[in-house]
Amino acid sequence: MGAAVRTVVAAFVEPGWDYGVLRSPYSPCHEANGAKYCVYNNRLMPVSQAGDRVTDYWTLRRRVGLFDTGERPTEIVGPDALALCNRLFTRDCGSLRVGRAAYGVLCYPDGGILCDGILMRLAADRFWYVQADGPVFSWLVAHAQGLDVRILDPLSWVAQVQGPRALEVLARACDGGAPPDFRYFAVARATMGGQPVLVSRTGWTGEIGWEFYTLPEHGPVDGPALWNHVLAAGQPFGMTVCALDSMDIRRIEAGILNNLSDMDMTMNPFQAGLGAIVDLERHDFIGRAALRTADRGLLLHGLTCAGSEPLIHAEVTDGERPIGRVTAGAWTPLDERGIAIVRLDRAVESTAKDVRVRGRDGALHPARLTSLPLYDQDKRIPRGLDTAIP
Repeated sequence: MGAAVRTVVAAFVEPGWDYGVLRSPYSPCHEANGAKYCVYNNRLMPVSQAGDRVTDYWTLRRRVGLFDTGERPTEIVGPDALALCNRLFTRDCGSLRVGRAAYGVLCYPDGGILCDGILMRLAADRFWYVQADGPVFSWLVAHAQGLDVRILDPLSWVAQVQGPRALEVLARACDGGAPPDFRYFAVARATMGGQPVLVSRTGWTGEIGWEFYTLPEHGPVDGPALWNHVLAAGQPFGMTVCALDSMDIRRIEAGILNNLSDMDMTMNPFQAGLGAIVDLERHDFIGRAALRTADRGLLLHGLTCAGSEPLIHAEVTDGERPIGRVTAGAWTPLDERGIAIVRLDRAVESTAKDVRVRGRDGALHPARLTSLPLYDQDKRIPRGLDTAIP
């Protein structure tokens, strides 16, 4: 296996074929900032911009970063909205209060993972599911048949403000100050620079932070104005625009999984370490019967490598014997070592701690399997309980 190569997308001022991939309302800002994109949820998501990923990493860890991300919200609304959610999600959605969010996983009938994301309850009969990459919209429509419920695309775009100073930015960005009692996984409406938004105390970094969602239902969205308003609110706290490459380092440290790469339809929630959100007792859902007897051996683990950044898709070997592969890899500047998420072929292999992995330099390196997350096991940082700055 040679050196890593990735395929990205860039914007060019020229005519020609340009159909089917959605642009962020903030795209003019990104184009001016030299963005390169990947396609995520049929949306262009900037993976790199003017800054480098190490500088952006430290901005995220020590100050605050502004990220444009590609999650896709879908609305579930109507008298049977809760019934549909309970039919599809592995957790009991009835316990989710209005104004709160929860992590939610959808499964196929065989128990394999279809997608994960954040389920937000906006009213008694109205939910938004903010999904990772996956065929969720069609799945919801298909299983809504026979129920008094509508599945809608709110055409909303998600961005994130993440880092130790994030809540201070929120207080300045919201026209009336931060929403009251804005605790971890809270959801609230606000206005920023006169534009209505939805905000949630969530993120994909393992840092304290929040996300904001455009609301086109209230009228046209001025993306550049909203982006620059939030950026100006963060300026006193050292906020800069950061790209997804730095977020990727941090989410590997935090053990945050990416659908379709770290986990997919060939793995059930128990094997992905998500058994805590599978409720087999209180309600029936698609995949429940299969999960009752499913293999619960953990397949996803962390890996550290002092000598190199682990190469994505590289084999992990115990001696000469392959036991798994790297699904995500990075070099963390926090303690200057390679880190990775690894999918093992069999759960029994978790007993193998000292392994070898191929690095970005093309050579094999000693490495060590460990548990996920790599630190902050109790998520004290995003809850605001650990405020130490690295």
